[in-house]
Amino acid sequence: MVKFIFYKLLGWNIEGKFDPAIKKSVVIVVPHTSWHDFYIGAFTRKIIQVDINYIAKKELFKGPLGAYLKWMGGSPLDRTAGQNKVEAIAKLFQEKDEFRLALAPEGTRKKVQHWKSGFYWITVLAKVPIIPVAFDYGRKTVRIGRAFYPTGNYERDYKLLQLFYKNVKGKTDP
Repeated sequence: MVKFIFYKLLGWNIEGKFDPAIKKSVVIVVPHTSWHDFYIGAFTRKIIQVDINYIAKKELFKGPLGAYLKWMGGSPLDRTAGQNKVEAIAKLFQEKDEFRLALAPEGTRKKVQHWKSGFYWITVLAKVPIIPVAFDYGRKTVRIGRAFYPTGNYERDYKLLQLFYKNVKGKTDP
């Protein structure tokens, strides 16, 4: 049913795949310009049958909603002031045998000129690759790229990663 909705009703396609040998990574999803990205991502995850995780503020993980969020791959994050969030997130990789963390490097659902660098420093600290994923609404295609291993030179790596997203069109909500 998910495939029928995704491919036939919505008209989307998927290009590329995740390397099954890579159990830990940061999956950067760009552009993140709409709430529609959530269900496109959920459909994609179901179709490719790869567990992809996310983080959310710990307050959301209480009661029945918390159980649902964990079932959907969520991990709680303490966002109180004074915490080094990059270190806290990198530590999550040590605690799990398999953890593919989806992040939107823009840090918002609005079109931005530059990404925030936290995703990059998480990968450096956790010693995991970056998997670039594009939600291209212009072509109605989810593109999954090959693993990119950060060198520690953010400016150079940032430019290389951005090449994957050249000509990708995000969705803008009405």
